[in-house]
Amino acid sequence: MNITHFVESLDRGGLERMVLELVKYQHRQGHSCQVVCLYTSGSLAHELDEFGIAVKVCGKRQGLDLSALAQARRMISNHETEVLHTHNAVAHYQAVLATCGLPVRVVINTRHGMGVNRRARRREWLYRGALARTDTVVTVCEAARSDAIMRGIIPLSKACVVPNGIRVDAFDTASSSARGRVARLLNLPEQTRIIGTVGRLNWAKDQHSLIRAFKLVHEQDVRTALVLIGDGELRASLQQSAVDEGIADCVHFLGDRSDVRELLQGLDMFVLSSLSEGYSMALLEASAVALPIVATDVGGNGEIVRNGITGRLVPAHDHTALAEAMISLLRNPQHAAALGQSARAWVERYGSLETMAMRYAQLYDGSKD
Repeated sequence: MNITHFVESLDRGGLERMVLELVKYQHRQGHSCQVVCLYTSGSLAHELDEFGIAVKVCGKRQGLDLSALAQARRMISNHETEVLHTHNAVAHYQAVLATCGLPVRVVINTRHGMGVNRRARRREWLYRGALARTDTVVTVCEAARSDAIMRGIIPLSKACVVPNGIRVDAFDTASSSARGRVARLLNLPEQTRIIGTVGRLNWAKDQHSLIRAFKLVHEQDVRTALVLIGDGELRASLQQSAVDEGIADCVHFLGDRSDVRELLQGLDMFVLSSLSEGYSMALLEASAVALPIVATDVGGNGEIVRNGITGRLVPAHDHTALAEAMISLLRNPQHAAALGQSARAWVERYGSLETMAMRYAQLYDGSKD
């Protein structure tokens, strides 16, 4: 089967990581895959080189760019694409416009988040127009599907859910040796309890609340440190928040990293403080590492973190509740470890790459059941 995945770019993020792993899996199954990037190739594109999977770039400029659309059309046509799989709204309506009249058998779009955007009215109008030439719209969690149908963005007849999946067997569980390596990397005492998060430093992840919560945690246990893995437009503001809260010396900003898996294995706890979330790849990865998790109860988080079973859920934008949950797990390490083991068992059963890929294969064949 000839499959084209159409994305904005392959910059570092949960969407991009999911696309990379799905494409590599499909390639191993014998499908002919390519990735077409609307804007730029992105920092993760090189990971497909060793598999011989083509990554092509349209170089779209701001506004209507007919040249970029023409390039996209040629790339998709020359590949003799049978399945066009687009990711998120902008990539979708651009790809649909570029392929008008081409003999593409199946057009599928995946919406990777909750679609929360304060300036999204025009984008969603264009997106809804493209759904006339779309067979199926996938959301990555039931919360996103229900919300998109309620807001009139996706018709019920075209909507389905395919949760994200990861290569669970690629993750070793957290260990004292990995924790020691991370402590040495950060020049921390060996006994430090390391709390971490992974994600873009932006408003949706609300790391400001996490930093305020960590101040309360650190007041209760000075042997703690907070690690933020990822980069974004709020980095300077968040660093200033750590200074303002008087905890700058124990809050570590690691930026974009290629060794996230190894860093996760060296944490004592994973925290996700998001205001909006789809089906978090970071939560799946933290589950695979068997970390105790504290997450906000937004979007699909509650479909991964079962409160009191595989982690703790707290209200969004409530740094006091976030801190209380973190302190509780630090004080009860046996309970925390049990939550982590339950999370690992859950992700092995429900959060694997194989499960996700099988469901997409069914959609590519025209089955929603």
